[in-house]
Amino acid sequence: MFGKEKTVKILHIEGMSCSHCAATVEKKLSEIKGVSDASVDLDSKTAKVRLRKEVDDSVLTSAVDDAGFAVVSIDIQQKN
Repeated sequence: MFGKEKTVKILHIEGMSCSHCAATVEKKLSEIKGVSDASVDLDSKTAKVRLRKEVDDSVLTSAVDDAGFAVVSIDIQQKN
């Protein structure tokens, strides 16, 4: 399942209201081992997280919580 960034998780996040909020969440997610890239879309209140290896949803949620925001749901996209 994991190889070269085969899994992308989309986190739906509550509480972000400015570009500083988005940057804080992006930085926290990018620091997680196994995350190859994290990008936050403030308009849709989502974060797209590309994974090099399996990262448990609780780890992603905890990072967002530490940034002061809340994950509402997580969707998984498999890439071929």
